[in-house]
Amino acid sequence: METLITQLIAGAVGGNAAGAGLKNLSLGTLGNTIVGLLGGLGGGSVLAGMLGGAADAAGGGGMGGLLGSLVGGGAGGAILTAVVGLIKSKMAS
Repeated sequence: METLITQLIAGAVGGNAAGAGLKNLSLGTLGNTIVGLLGGLGGGSVLAGMLGGAADAAGGGGMGGLLGSLVGGGAGGAILTAVVGLIKSKMAS
């Protein structure tokens, strides 16, 4: 359960960071947060699947898994926000 919450929070932060950094692709605060949440969940899950149990083994327990969830969730949220923002801007023009 902690992993899921970590991925969601990191995704929301990553989505809002991407929206702030890429002003022309921003979806607004609420849009960035929602898309970031979804991207964080997906990105964190993909990273965990790719690493398997390696993150836990390398981190000596929970810290490796927590770090993987933070990185995967944040990156997933940022990437999905940028992609959705790009699609939105292309459809508007």
